[in-house]
Amino acid sequence: MNPSLKGILLILACMAFFTGLDTAAKFVTQSLEAWVAVFFRYAVACMLSLPVLLIRHGTTGFATRHPWLQTMRGLLLLLSTICNFTAMRYLPLSTTAAIFFTIPLFVSVLSVPLLGETVGLKRWIAVIVGFIGVMVIMRPGSMAFHWAMFFSLAASLCGAFYNIATRKVGGHDKAETSLFYVGLVGAAAASVPAGLDWQWPTTAQWPLLFAMGLAGTVGHFLLIEAHRLAPASKLAPFIYTQIIWMTTAGYLVFDEVPEVWTIAGAGIVVACGLYLLNSERRSKGDIVPVPED
Repeated sequence: MNPSLKGILLILACMAFFTGLDTAAKFVTQSLEAWVAVFFRYAVACMLSLPVLLIRHGTTGFATRHPWLQTMRGLLLLLSTICNFTAMRYLPLSTTAAIFFTIPLFVSVLSVPLLGETVGLKRWIAVIVGFIGVMVIMRPGSMAFHWAMFFSLAASLCGAFYNIATRKVGGHDKAETSLFYVGLVGAAAASVPAGLDWQWPTTAQWPLLFAMGLAGTVGHFLLIEAHRLAPASKLAPFIYTQIIWMTTAGYLVFDEVPEVWTIAGAGIVVACGLYLLNSERRSKGDIVPVPED
């Protein structure tokens, strides 16, 4: 099989696992404190990624040239996760997914001051139109607006910072190393707020918590393998299939039907995001901004 085709199949599977993570998180956080769920999500991921790191690289896999940047990446993804988990308690999965895909818009804006990149007029127009699409989804001032949408935006902004930090370490540290430290930092940092408001999971919640960590770890592993087999520019369009996965999961599990405004706004956001990703595909160290929980 062609390597690029393998990469595309892996990225499709990756989006399915990330959707499983979000679905389990939305279900379990209805009755469990969000910080406790976040702690187990990262603790399980850390334990699962450790053997992968050791098998592939041995103890040398722990070495990193950017310890502080790896710590920052972990904290940024942790903040993105808690914001996303909070939003999912109140919003349909299709809505959180649509807003979360504003990551490429934020990355384009932040790349100017943080990476020194130049954003041309067409890309600025795409960013502006993309955020108009977000307003179509959120509709502030209407009855459809919910305050939790701001948490989805915050999750997207943290995700954008995380992606930019990943660009910095991607050329030096091994992918499995970065994956392990994200889990380690996330579990360590989440243990503090989770401990302050601790709630022991019920018998029925334990499998869901393990499933969250497993889905996140497998999803990230598939993401690594997909990028090893195919360039980011070929994978980018298939990242957005997560909206289909999320909408389907929302309907089957939570009986959620996306509104017409959400579909329209999501279409605008996706179109602008794909344009921005296509414009940046020749950039050195470019990565696909994936909604990673």
